[in-house]
Amino acid sequence: MALHTFAGPTLAQFEAAREVVGRVIQRTPVEPSRFLTNVLGSEVVLKCENLQRTGSYKLRGAYFRMSNLTREERAKGVIAASAGNHAQGVALAARELGIRATIFMPLGVALPKLEATREYGAEVVLEGNIFNESLRAALERAEQTGATFIPPFDHADVVTGQGTLGLEIFDEVPDVDTIVVPIGGGGLISGLSSAIKQKAATVGRTVRIIGVQAENAAAYPPSLAAGERVRVDVQPTIADGIAVAIPGVLNFDIIRDSVDEVITVTEDDTAKALLMLLERAKLVVEPAGAVGVAAILAGKLHGKNLGKTVAVLSGGNIDPLLMQRIVAHGLAASERYLKIRISLPDRPGQLARTAQLVADANANVVEVLHTRHGKFEISEVELELHIETRGPEHRKEVIQKLRDEGYKVRVSDEI
Repeated sequence: MALHTFAGPTLAQFEAAREVVGRVIQRTPVEPSRFLTNVLGSEVVLKCENLQRTGSYKLRGAYFRMSNLTREERAKGVIAASAGNHAQGVALAARELGIRATIFMPLGVALPKLEATREYGAEVVLEGNIFNESLRAALERAEQTGATFIPPFDHADVVTGQGTLGLEIFDEVPDVDTIVVPIGGGGLISGLSSAIKQKAATVGRTVRIIGVQAENAAAYPPSLAAGERVRVDVQPTIADGIAVAIPGVLNFDIIRDSVDEVITVTEDDTAKALLMLLERAKLVVEPAGAVGVAAILAGKLHGKNLGKTVAVLSGGNIDPLLMQRIVAHGLAASERYLKIRISLPDRPGQLARTAQLVADANANVVEVLHTRHGKFEISEVELELHIETRGPEHRKEVIQKLRDEGYKVRVSDEI
């Protein structure tokens, strides 16, 4: 393989960017995962960019882009639009470089992200109900003031900065065979894949790059199939950090040349991955950052002869309220959270008897709803129980124990 066959930066440019970016980033750890190794059947290592300053890889691209601004451009300041990680990356990079930053964020942005962006020193303008409205306002302000707009992914400097993560992985895991990377607009994977493929070629090796998108926001599979950028309708997804309707121009060209495969994962897959990372790896990862692990857990990578595999955890910025909901969803998707409705005779003692049966099955009732009004007999009440179980088999045991006692049990998948 030639040392540079891709549309993006050269290896020399990535190496130079690494020296620049190294002034502000932390070298994030790589952690082996026995659990995921057993699931995949080959060694899995986690690259913990969720532990990066600002909580994601975004600082790399933002800092490198802004470090290349002229003195005159720096004096006019920078502007960005973001609902999350890009905002924080730009804000910290601007502070480190002594540049005034203005970040446009949607009105409903999560409070932790808003506060973090302000704490890094940026001026935050809340504008628009959705991100596209914030973006439009940011571009208008940049045009009015002459400030430089810092894009989240579709710029050569941003791609080069993000690619430094690839060089870091190659240093830390020199025998890596496969890298699994989240994809939104494509800034991270385009830089990482180009840097890795060129670096590996210098030592006569090849590394496979697999991208992962949320099923509800997957613009790359149809785009790659069509050979051109395709806009998709983005559906609601917990992986909002990678919910991008159309690939970046530069990013698409590089990904088409250097990424081996792009796959998708469901909302349930992602929720299970976030839960697994909390429980087994003791790592807080946002949904967008966990989709690579989701692909492993969902069996999307089985049978591919992956060899030593690095899964990139691209970010860890998650609203605690969202985490609470996702953990509950992940427990349900893993069949460790059971919601049932039971029709009971309307007489004293039935609630206590039902709770005792659940306890006898070594399960735990976490919520109870008792109602006399509904579509059931006038002499009946309905009891809704939310129960923690240990998995699919235990779940079946709890349901069967109640049915054996003559109760009519209806199972609901709603959480």
